[in-house]
Amino acid sequence: MKMKPLVGILMGSDSDLEVMKEAGKILKSFEVPCEMKVASAHRSPLLVTKYAKEAEGRGLKVIVCGAGMAAHLAGVVASHTILPVIGVPLAGSSLGGLDSLFSTAQMPAGIPVATVAIGKAGAKNAAFLAVQILALNDPLLLN
Repeated sequence: MKMKPLVGILMGSDSDLEVMKEAGKILKSFEVPCEMKVASAHRSPLLVTKYAKEAEGRGLKVIVCGAGMAAHLAGVVASHTILPVIGVPLAGSSLGGLDSLFSTAQMPAGIPVATVAIGKAGAKNAAFLAVQILALNDPLLLN
């Protein structure tokens, strides 16, 4: 029987998959079921909003969002859910990801996004952080 995903991994573009699949690998190593979807805060805002609003009801516990440049994905998701949201800034411009780092980290009070490093290291750390969050209620993940 396939387990329901506990972690949702969203990315703003198909081109982000190469980096964000690193998060999926880490989650798989901990046997944490996850799902991956492409949804852009700018090109498909209604889809992003729907995903965020329905995530808790579908059994997700944490959402990881990866986006580059004007990286508003994590913030938009966080504004529509009470679930923890982890933002992964991605390098997508000549600024090497600094633009997405600032876009992801600089959130208004009341809309928290836990922001990790830029790129693959950030995607991996986002998965490790998701596992730590899940371990608060699942002692088996502590090992």
